[in-house]
Amino acid sequence: MKRENIDQLVKVEYHTTENCPLKGNQYSFFQIIYVISGKGSFKINDNMASYSKGSLILLTPDDKHHLNIEQKTELLLVKFSERYVKDYKWNNINSIGCLLYGASYLSGCILQNRTDVVLVDSIVTSLLHGLNHPDLYQEELTLHYVNALIVIAARNISKMRVEHAASNTDKRIVDIINYIQGNIHDPALLKVSVIAQKFGLSETYLGSYFKNQCGETITHYILNYKLRLIEHRLLFSDMRINEIVTEFGFSDESHLNKFFKKQHKMSLTEFKKTKASIKSVV
Repeated sequence: MKRENIDQLVKVEYHTTENCPLKGNQYSFFQIIYVISGKGSFKINDNMASYSKGSLILLTPDDKHHLNIEQKTELLLVKFSERYVKDYKWNNINSIGCLLYGASYLSGCILQNRTDVVLVDSIVTSLLHGLNHPDLYQEELTLHYVNALIVIAARNISKMRVEHAASNTDKRIVDIINYIQGNIHDPALLKVSVIAQKFGLSETYLGSYFKNQCGETITHYILNYKLRLIEHRLLFSDMRINEIVTEFGFSDESHLNKFFKKQHKMSLTEFKKTKASIKSVV
C-alpha cells in the first residue's frame, strides 16, 4: 500500500469525481474532507457512514478509508501535518492534535453542532474562491481559513466524543474530560487530588462519579488516553523518544519505557518494529 506524505504546511485541493480519489493509499497527515455535492458512503477504519452535501469528514494519519460514490461528487480536501497542528500557537486550546485524533474513534460526519454549519459553508466558499482567484497574500488568508476549520473540527469532535462515551452525561463530566485532555502533558495536573480540588469535589466522589458517567475509572481513562497519544507519536510522527519524554512529562527515557512496557508487555522500540513489520506486510 502506497504511503503519501505532504511537502507543505497546508494544502487545499478541489476534486470532482465518480470514483474514490483516496483509494489505495495511506496518508501521513490529517485531511478534512468537505462534500460540496454528491452522495455515497465512506468507510473509515471499521466505521461505515453515508455522506451527502455538507458532510465534513476528518481522516487522521494512517486511517484506512474508502469512499463508495453513488452520485458524482465534488470534494474540498484540506491537508495538514501533525507537526503544523502541534507547532501552531493556538490561543486557548491545549492538545488540539489530541482532539483531532479522537475522530478515528467516531463514525459519520463530524459536523454535529448546527451553529457551525453556516461557518463551515462560508469558510469552504472562501477557500474555493482562493483556489480559483489567487491574489496577494493568498497563502496567509488560506492559513487563517484552514485554522478556523481545524478549530471547528476540534470543537465538534470534543462534543461528539463525550456524548459517545456517556449518553447520560452532564456539563460537569464534559468539563472534567476537557480538563484531562487539555492537561495530558502535565502529570502534576492529572493527579486525582488536583482534579477533585479543581472541580470542588472529594476524591471519593470524583472517582465514583466519573466511573458512573464514563464506565471506567478516571485513572484508567487518563492512562489509556495518554497511551493512545504515545502510540500515535511512535507510529505516525517523526518525533524522537526523548521528545516524547519531554512532551508527556516523563523524567527520562527509562521512565517512559517502563510505563509503556507495563501496558504493552514490550518496549517502545519493539512496539515500533512490530507495527512497522505489520504495515509492510499490508
